[in-house]
Amino acid sequence: MRSSRRGSRSRIPTPPDLGRNAILDLLRRADAPLAFETIAQRLGAGATGEREVLSVRLQSMTEEGQIVRNRKVQYGSVERMNLLRGRVIGHPDGYGFVVPEDGGKDLYLAPREMQRVIHGDRVLVRVREVDRRGRVQCALVEVLERNTDQIVGRFFRSEGGSEVGFVVSDNRRIQHELLIPAGAAGHASDGDIVVAALTEPPGTHSPPVGRIEEVLGDHMAPGMEIEVAIRSHGLAHRWSERAAEEALAVPLEIDPGCVSERLDLRIQPFVTIDGPDAKDFDDAVHAISTSTGWRLDVAIADVSHYVTPGSALDVEARRRGTSAYFPGRVLPMLPERLSNGICSLNPGVDRLVLICRMSIDRAGRVARSAFHRAVIRSRRRLTYSEVYDGIVRGVPALRRDLGSLVEPLETLRELYRALKRARRLRGALEIDSVEPRIVFGRGARARRIDRIETAERNTAHEIIEECMIAANVCAARFLERNRLPGLYRVHEPPSEERCAELRLYLSELGLSPPSLESLSSMSPAPFQAVLEAANGRPDARLVQTLVLRAMKQAEYRARNSGHFGLGLSAYAHFTSPIRRYPDLLVHRVISAEIRNRKHDAAGGADVRAALPYAPDEMPALGAHCSMTERRAEDAVRDALAWLKCEYMVDKVGETYSGSITAVTSFGIFVEIPEMMVEGLVHVSALGDDYYQYDPVRHRLQGERHGHVFRLADTLEVRVSNVDLDERKIDFEPAARGERGSRGIGRRSFGGRRRSRSAGGARRR
Repeated sequence: MRSSRRGSRSRIPTPPDLGRNAILDLLRRADAPLAFETIAQRLGAGATGEREVLSVRLQSMTEEGQIVRNRKVQYGSVERMNLLRGRVIGHPDGYGFVVPEDGGKDLYLAPREMQRVIHGDRVLVRVREVDRRGRVQCALVEVLERNTDQIVGRFFRSEGGSEVGFVVSDNRRIQHELLIPAGAAGHASDGDIVVAALTEPPGTHSPPVGRIEEVLGDHMAPGMEIEVAIRSHGLAHRWSERAAEEALAVPLEIDPGCVSERLDLRIQPFVTIDGPDAKDFDDAVHAISTSTGWRLDVAIADVSHYVTPGSALDVEARRRGTSAYFPGRVLPMLPERLSNGICSLNPGVDRLVLICRMSIDRAGRVARSAFHRAVIRSRRRLTYSEVYDGIVRGVPALRRDLGSLVEPLETLRELYRALKRARRLRGALEIDSVEPRIVFGRGARARRIDRIETAERNTAHEIIEECMIAANVCAARFLERNRLPGLYRVHEPPSEERCAELRLYLSELGLSPPSLESLSSMSPAPFQAVLEAANGRPDARLVQTLVLRAMKQAEYRARNSGHFGLGLSAYAHFTSPIRRYPDLLVHRVISAEIRNRKHDAAGGADVRAALPYAPDEMPALGAHCSMTERRAEDAVRDALAWLKCEYMVDKVGETYSGSITAVTSFGIFVEIPEMMVEGLVHVSALGDDYYQYDPVRHRLQGERHGHVFRLADTLEVRVSNVDLDERKIDFEPAARGERGSRGIGRRSFGGRRRSRSAGGARRR
């Protein structure tokens, strides 16, 4: 009997493998797409339950774009059917591109194909032919995932008193007009800025349909520009109920019991150095001289102590990815109770930090570095101008005010000089970025722009920047050396095509230093030499902008491949965990490793701290953090663009001096430097002549009179019209027909077309 039972058990069939890998392997080996019955037979799915599992699995794999189902209800491998998955990037002119998920060149999506999708949708496409302009075209096969569930824009009633209306998106990448059926407009009035929910996606012959969920107000209302930018770009602007509750539970003071577990550095004279408007202080510095150079301590707020992985606060921080800094308003990554309170290194109070302690030699090289969990008490909150005027300029009254801090600040300045020399030796780019600063009025003119200033950097900014770069490098090396999962800040070299284009631009400007021909993806040093050669020239800012445009955008990646712009083999973001999620992520990994080393050294029996992330999580986290960074930058750029146009509304008829920053076949782009306002003079406004565009020399030349418009020309311009809805400003030459009297023209500042300025988009 036992033998019989043993034999019957051996005859129990092995359940069929109906996993995704088994299905993919079968379809990849098949000579043609397979029907459901064929797949079930070949995988051995005979029982009813097994066939149901297989049916659900095929459906989910189809929806996710892993496999394709054709019109004959047959399933095939995406790769075998010459298909690609990717994201749609809309263009203001109606066409678009698909960015393949697996890398490779972007694919062109014609306007007819774009009618079925919206910017950001995830799609499956078939690669087609290359068109006359060298673009690889593709055709839509299936929309895998709709990215847009709401649209922000202006509501308009249809003509003739109809109850039907439509919403024109504020985001020019979304060219669809959203149809609002009768009864779905709520309380919206004609011309209002609204938030509309998408109820039906677009089709080949039908527009998207929606309903109005929120009326933001009149498009000219003060502060509307930021509200529109926030919603248009999908930035989180409300805390979840659970996150708000967790924030309220966070203590206002550190737990005294934490001090015994940490390095106690409260007697060291740490200081924070930030801008005058800063509210969250996540880094403090202190340096002393040694026999071989300096010891630099960079203390960073230990946000990871208060925001644990998987908590509601962590979910919110991860969703936001970064703080967004609008003119006069901040959308923080963390609630203010943390960002401006317990996590902020405010003066005179104890704070938990992660310290990067570095021994730096006289040549500015980091000889040794270590990370410690510590507690500090910032001695003072300083501004860049206070340090610059007191230490660099040596203003007596400020030096007296700084008192005992003068000596450690002087030491910090000496260390900075060594770090600066090392930076120059490796050829890192030194960009003197100039950012616009919006100054609002007071009282009755609150939220109305009083003026636009240019906020420039000084030596104090550079001192802190060099300290932060040094700490970030040490963090990246710590991850690499210990083979820890983390995110690196990667900046790839520019393409050879971009380098060649830059050489042409610079040649047209008459700038030909010895390094010009050596511009390539091999080293940043020739690019820095170009910047130095342009110093003192009237077009120095233009040269800097051209160099920035040639660069690729830095990204967060799981694998390190260096930072071209800084000339570094390894770089990570570590110094701003209050406002950047990648920094918080790196903090968690480093803190876990510190605790494990302490545990191992003590030989305790307690379980070692688990690493907060698995290596296979990093690629997705890197892509997400890169996306949230770009999203926040685009939103801020859009709001700033609107504000610039709003500021220029009452400047119609006024004349300004500007300079040409770009030349195209349809006109010239010009910038008013003191306001950083840029626009287009259409070719039709340049005078009674026919103008020929020279793409090699980047200039327009008149056929009859020979007037030439080229890069960096100084021009007198007159404001002729401002269209706030379109974010466009019209200009005309202040003196028509005269060379050197050309002007600023019609140009979109962000929301309707990407801003030309690369200043804020190429962050380290």
